[in-house]
Amino acid sequence: MTVIKSEFFLALNQVATERGISIDDVISSIQEAVLAAYKKDYGDDEEATFEAKIDKNSGETHVLKNEEDITPPGFGRIAAQTARQVILQKIREAEKREIVKHYTTQVGTIVKGRVIRFDPKNVHFDIGKAEGVLPAQERIRSEDYSVNNSYTLYIKKIDEDEYGNSRIILSRVDPKLVEELFKKEVPEIASGTVKIHAVVREPGERAKVAVYSDAAAVDPVGACVGQKGIRVKSVNDELGIDEKIDIIQYNADDELFVREALSPAKVQSVELDKTKKTAKVFVTQEQAPLAIGKGGVNVNLAGHLTRYDIDVVQLEEKAVEEPKEETINSEENKPEKAAADPKEKEVKDSLDDLNEK
Repeated sequence: MTVIKSEFFLALNQVATERGISIDDVISSIQEAVLAAYKKDYGDDEEATFEAKIDKNSGETHVLKNEEDITPPGFGRIAAQTARQVILQKIREAEKREIVKHYTTQVGTIVKGRVIRFDPKNVHFDIGKAEGVLPAQERIRSEDYSVNNSYTLYIKKIDEDEYGNSRIILSRVDPKLVEELFKKEVPEIASGTVKIHAVVREPGERAKVAVYSDAAAVDPVGACVGQKGIRVKSVNDELGIDEKIDIIQYNADDELFVREALSPAKVQSVELDKTKKTAKVFVTQEQAPLAIGKGGVNVNLAGHLTRYDIDVVQLEEKAVEEPKEETINSEENKPEKAAADPKEKEVKDSLDDLNEK
């Protein structure tokens, strides 16, 4: 007969209570581990039935063979070491369960994370109480991640790796990251006065946020932009990347919504096929690049936002008739108008530059 010190067993009860661990589960695991340790050191007999038992009250442990006590002298040290290892393992498992339980309630929120290491598939972040992983498909292509750099991340889900271990999946590309940042930065959204209809992104390049309000006196776009653009700038600063953000007025009228969604371009007219969910949008030559965007980003995002397949049609400039000779002659008597033309062109070019920004 061997004794696991009663003080140790009392400590086990205390730790189990504090950590929310089942005493019966711990004892069962200790018995299995003690029996495995015995067989490793003293051999096994496949024809015999072995069992390890621990008295819950005294802490005494016995190794039985066909119900006969065969506990070797000095086996108590091995039993005690084994018990400690099992208890520590159970404590770690309990801590992991608590962490998973905590972060399960945090799915759908944002968190600050610091890069701590890399593996072939993931970037690992310290997010406070736990470690989260950022898979390749959740990373912004243009971002370089370095150890100790901090980022704002979206807690996307909790899943299991190939070994069955729970892990916290983070994202830098999910549209919900932008949505949660606006909830944080815009009190009117947090209070429900302004509502977000939808968010679409080309991560690292452009995002479009469609907003509306049921309160007639509230300007939802202005509330999100903020005075001198301060709220959009705050969201950009939190994102930590230069991603252009368009705040769009949501409209239940599909034609008006398509017009708004192509911002910053100015649309001349729209032809909708609501059955096929297609939209033919007509713009001037100078507005066409804005409507389409670099690499088609603007029109693609507008399509995702409105759920219409948008075709941008560039209007041809009307042919300008050559002035008659007498008209030219009469104009030659008005040098002040001719002198004004370069100035008009300069103003027009400035407006074009503003639209492109």
